[in-house]
Amino acid sequence: MTPTTPTTTSTRKATTVEYRRVLLEGAAVQVVREGDELVAADGRRVKTAEAHHLPPVRPSKVIAVHLNHRSRVEEFGVGLPPAPTYFHKPVSALNAHGGAVVRPERCKYLNYEGEIGIVIGRTCRNIAPADADTYIAGYTVANDYGLHDFRDTDAGSMLRVKGSDTLCPLGPGLVTGWDFHSKYLRTYVNGELVQDGSTDEMEWDMRYLVSDIARTITMEPGDVILSGTPANSRPVRPGDVVEVEAEGLGRLTNHIVTGPTAVRSDVGAQPTESEEVVSTAFGGDWEFRGIRPPRR
Repeated sequence: MTPTTPTTTSTRKATTVEYRRVLLEGAAVQVVREGDELVAADGRRVKTAEAHHLPPVRPSKVIAVHLNHRSRVEEFGVGLPPAPTYFHKPVSALNAHGGAVVRPERCKYLNYEGEIGIVIGRTCRNIAPADADTYIAGYTVANDYGLHDFRDTDAGSMLRVKGSDTLCPLGPGLVTGWDFHSKYLRTYVNGELVQDGSTDEMEWDMRYLVSDIARTITMEPGDVILSGTPANSRPVRPGDVVEVEAEGLGRLTNHIVTGPTAVRSDVGAQPTESEEVVSTAFGGDWEFRGIRPPRR
């Protein structure tokens, strides 16, 4: 169940509560965080550090914005479009706090992207930005992983790049009543700070994104919009531990593993290592995407 947002007050004025979903005695249970414990409605308790986390919500869809943070735009040396553009991550890509993120064999360019996820609280369609708060249940930390080995064939849809299994960790919880203004967003790899951004550098804020998508797509309770990443997304390798921390939302932790099977070579487009793939994975030159001259 996704907590709903009151229609009479803005979430910026609401009391902050953190909801999580965990496995308790083999069942998925929504709990509330109380200090270092998670408490179920029936009174059962589990230590936060010992809990088996699930994604904090069960969305029918996950929609992500391409570029939104100005540091990311500057890193690529491009200009923002006049309005945000989006792609879709299938729900089969969902992952949770503590979960393993799979880099398939024969792939090299799996990039982290620390983000904030907007969680819808009630059915939302054709609303004004000024009213969006009343449709937002809360926010969660996200890591919008990208498997850039498939960028040469999937750059338009981003389907395999961003939608492959395990590439959408959310969590650890859903926080209500969180004010998104002036909050830091940081990513760490093996304890080293690699992304250091702020919500103040977002070109389009949370309300705008919800209103924009809901013009033509009905958003249902639990649906998630990923709001963009700051500069310095880079590849990670099996064995790495990646943590995304958003001020007031907590820290999402995952580890990278090698997939149990390689990407099949007898069907479909294959992983590539073109200049386009490499330059995107290491940050730069998006203006040449799809038209880059061949290597000499």
